[in-house]
Amino acid sequence: MSVAEDIQRQAGPLRSEADLDPLMDRVGDASYVLLGEASHGTHEFYDWRAAITRRLISEKGFSFVGVEGDWPDCYGVNLSVIGSSEAPKDPADALAAFERWPTWMWANDDVVGFTRWLREHNQALPDAQRVGFFGLDVYSLWDSLYATLDYLHEHEPGNVDAAMAALDCFGPYAEDPQAYARATRLVPASCQDEVVAMLADLLPGRSPQGVASRDERFNAEQNAAVVAGAEAYYRAMVGGGSSSWNVRDRHMVETLDRLMTHHRGRADGRPVKAVVWEHNTHIGDARHTDMAVAGMVNVGQLVRERYGEQDVVLVGFGSHRGTVTAAGQWGARTETMTVPEARAGSTEALLHEALAEPAALFVFPDDLPDWLREARDHRAIGVVYHPDAERWGNYVQTVLGRRYDAFCWFDRTRALSPLRGTRVAAGEMETWPHGR
Repeated sequence: MSVAEDIQRQAGPLRSEADLDPLMDRVGDASYVLLGEASHGTHEFYDWRAAITRRLISEKGFSFVGVEGDWPDCYGVNLSVIGSSEAPKDPADALAAFERWPTWMWANDDVVGFTRWLREHNQALPDAQRVGFFGLDVYSLWDSLYATLDYLHEHEPGNVDAAMAALDCFGPYAEDPQAYARATRLVPASCQDEVVAMLADLLPGRSPQGVASRDERFNAEQNAAVVAGAEAYYRAMVGGGSSSWNVRDRHMVETLDRLMTHHRGRADGRPVKAVVWEHNTHIGDARHTDMAVAGMVNVGQLVRERYGEQDVVLVGFGSHRGTVTAAGQWGARTETMTVPEARAGSTEALLHEALAEPAALFVFPDDLPDWLREARDHRAIGVVYHPDAERWGNYVQTVLGRRYDAFCWFDRTRALSPLRGTRVAAGEMETWPHGR
């Protein structure tokens, strides 16, 4: 049998949510399903990721969605989807409040559609069973620090001093993480000690002095943990290389662990299951890519290592050509860019040549055919994108059948639609590598 014939035999249709049945069977009773994307600006990736997640929530009782987004902003969306009286009734209003560049990753029409569905789904459930929406990422140093202070002032005034010391330490940098990072490189002093002291005063399990709900307390703990993670991330960022990437992905896995623990404490005692939405470079196991050669680890690898491959399902996404929402440089205006046909010899080119269908679902068998065990280039587009650089960049050497458990394929994709009127602040330093 030729490679093309085997690809055609392995490919399942991907036209409606009913076509996801083989993937649902593969998920089985797994507790972790990580859903990727080959870019942060492609409609089909977001649309089908939402479709998979709807089925996971409705049919398999998944507990929450964790995304590659900032904790404070996403927590506002979470309050909206669970029906909190403190949040907008329409999640679109919470998404429109996102300010840190690139806002379009979450403030877009596809995410609005999913979060509106999630809010409606939650309305029929008791509070303990409502499905949340949380940011796993390491950014938002100042927003998280201010949120921690607000909580302490209201509920634990005896612990304010440590947080104020952290704020005073960061104060000279005027909410500029680049300035802080550069300063720690020039002078061997940092705010690490102050942040550690603040964390110690917010250790899980301590009883608040004021009247705070369990969720309010957890939100404060997580904001403090973000401050610690961001401080470490920005110090590592100025040194370049893989260390900042690893700080960031380890923080996201630790946040995922805290969310699992928090949800296990619910009174209903139901099994806790997590859906994760991130770029392929985060959710596809790095051990089966050239990322490993560069010393990088990622979320998919770490979750598999911690919980075992039987309890984790990794789903990659890819396309051959189309359009994408991205920017030419960090902090710039978004553009609809043309994604050229995939590089010859890449996974995307191979699937394009073999398949006549516009989309396909692959659920990889235990006994992998040769084409799924061979290393090939696999496209990865960041928020900063230069289509003319495809000759030498934008690809990750990948053993597809080891990096993922399943793969959603689209021959042609189109750019997603950002929400109108969102405010943009570049703020944070560019992620390494390539804004993923």
